[in-house]
Amino acid sequence: MRHPLFDSLTADEIRRVAAIVRREEVAERPGFAAVYTDEPDKRLLREGAEVARRARVLLVDRATGATHDLVVDLDAECLVSSVPVTDGAAPMLLEEFDTAPGLIKKDQRYIEALAKRGITDLDKVQIDPWGVGNMAVPGVIDVDVDGRRVAGSVSYYREFPDDNGYAHPIEGVIAVVDLVAQEVLEVHDFGVRPMNTELANYTPDANQPMRTDVAPLEIIQPEGVGFAIEGRELTWQKWRFRINWHPLEGLVLHAVEYKDGDEYRSVLHRASLAEMVVPYGEPSREHFWRSAFDAGEFGLGKLANSLRLGCDCLGEIVYLDAVLAGEDGEPTVIENAICIHEEDAGILWKHTDWMTGAVDVRRSRRLVVSFIATVGNYHYGFYWNFYQDASIQVEVKLLGIVQTRSVEVGEATPHGTRIARNLVATYHQHIFSFRLDPEVDGWENTVVQNDAYGVPVGPDNPYGNAIGVNRTVIDRELSGDDHTNPQSSRNWTIVNRGKTNAWGNPVGYKFLPGWSSATLLAQDPSYIAKRAGFATRNMWVTPYDPAEMRPSGDFPNQSRSGDGLPRWTKDNRPVEDTDVVLWHTLGVTHIPRAEDWPVMPTEVAGFHLLPVNFFDKNPALDVPPSKAAHCGSGNEGETTGNHCH
Repeated sequence: MRHPLFDSLTADEIRRVAAIVRREEVAERPGFAAVYTDEPDKRLLREGAEVARRARVLLVDRATGATHDLVVDLDAECLVSSVPVTDGAAPMLLEEFDTAPGLIKKDQRYIEALAKRGITDLDKVQIDPWGVGNMAVPGVIDVDVDGRRVAGSVSYYREFPDDNGYAHPIEGVIAVVDLVAQEVLEVHDFGVRPMNTELANYTPDANQPMRTDVAPLEIIQPEGVGFAIEGRELTWQKWRFRINWHPLEGLVLHAVEYKDGDEYRSVLHRASLAEMVVPYGEPSREHFWRSAFDAGEFGLGKLANSLRLGCDCLGEIVYLDAVLAGEDGEPTVIENAICIHEEDAGILWKHTDWMTGAVDVRRSRRLVVSFIATVGNYHYGFYWNFYQDASIQVEVKLLGIVQTRSVEVGEATPHGTRIARNLVATYHQHIFSFRLDPEVDGWENTVVQNDAYGVPVGPDNPYGNAIGVNRTVIDRELSGDDHTNPQSSRNWTIVNRGKTNAWGNPVGYKFLPGWSSATLLAQDPSYIAKRAGFATRNMWVTPYDPAEMRPSGDFPNQSRSGDGLPRWTKDNRPVEDTDVVLWHTLGVTHIPRAEDWPVMPTEVAGFHLLPVNFFDKNPALDVPPSKAAHCGSGNEGETTGNHCH
């Protein structure tokens, strides 16, 4: 559905929203935690109804800590609704990140705890704020979040300003802060442990000599890029889609279509990362509570990087800025938040005729739309790759520094990997939930689970070689299986049974999971098992509902109730031949290794969407041969003119 009502708010719209909220005096000291488009119900637009341009505001009253969920009508210039939030809270404000460490460093209990460890220069102490949704164990850490905005904290030591603080965790000291009252509620000291004193820095000065045999590599497009951007719409070869931004989710793609002949055919209405959670697997008293909802508690869109040419992205790059509401309600800009470029992607297709020796080969090119967010010690790159064969590949790149804890020399470390004399990197998971709202040649879609199997030997398979496919129609939300299965090559196909290709097959797109399909390992009685219930399954299929946008609900910060997908799907609603939404859980279980220290090499996970009977034949037959700048000898290097052919 190609409608501007789904597009991101402009700077002018953000100003108008803030003015309306202030005028209505919803909060004494309003803090705008997130402001974004309140996307209209697609069904109303299909019916031709008049729909207003609206914005949604997750508002914090900094005077009381209360969260308000607001909807503003930009056409009528009025507040449509204001709902107090009693389960959970709006994401943390960046202002709260900044003030919490200063409050903690002034607390006498904290000062004394650090003095026990020989630390008296608090200017060298780094304090990382954390969410408190898992702090609920009486006698250990049990924080009352009712009516409060609260943050936990973890401390590190830096020998000098650019030192890697994660090499020197200050073990056993946990401070909890009331962000509204501006006071430290509790300081827990679970006992002194030796702090790792070895430096572990990743900068060039600490890792000399540098390699001298790295030859220059340049990527150039002498005629410029092959894509065009007009407003929010990007076109590249046969692809067309709209690029939007969300303060919590980051990059959001709308109205993804592929041109077939003279017609653009719909593939996806909306696609984004809807939530991610990072649960840590260390059960000790000072560590058990550490888990982060990087979108819902902090906001991946708000924490996006300003990307740098030649470092974060390489080649002929076009950048787009992200426009957001600052926490005072005024628009702010993250420059170069979105990177768009083309890449060579290896061979697209090839055939060598063994009879004649003739070679036909086409190089694959992909369009990459990406952003990177930094959340504390970790960075996450999200890459949407569009290919010439009408497939879409999503890659998540995990980067940064592992979480550490101090241990005694010789101490057993069953939940982490020793990476220095007194230092352990904790086992943990990174679990991502992608929300895909497909419209495969229209909105009436059905999801089918496909499992390959060896046909039992018998009349239908007398020679034992037959392969069959079990196709399970997901007719209700809890039908089929919910986990990946590489042994059966399990995948899911989104089909439009009302349309067929030339050979009578319903048109569709296949969801092919990647190799990183871990689901949540935490279990009852942990709060994270309840709060991140979406992470217990690899695939959820739900009927479209504009109120169901986040798999752990809209307010996971400080929530302990377990909102989101498990609650929505209890009624096992029908999902056949209707407007469906796919929620894919992509999980990485990170068992750190020595090579991940002091900064980890990139780890990549992802999934693939491929056309299945969407076309009558290979849609990439019309990709022209590439110019052969450096073809080798033999058949592979035979050229016709100056093309690989």
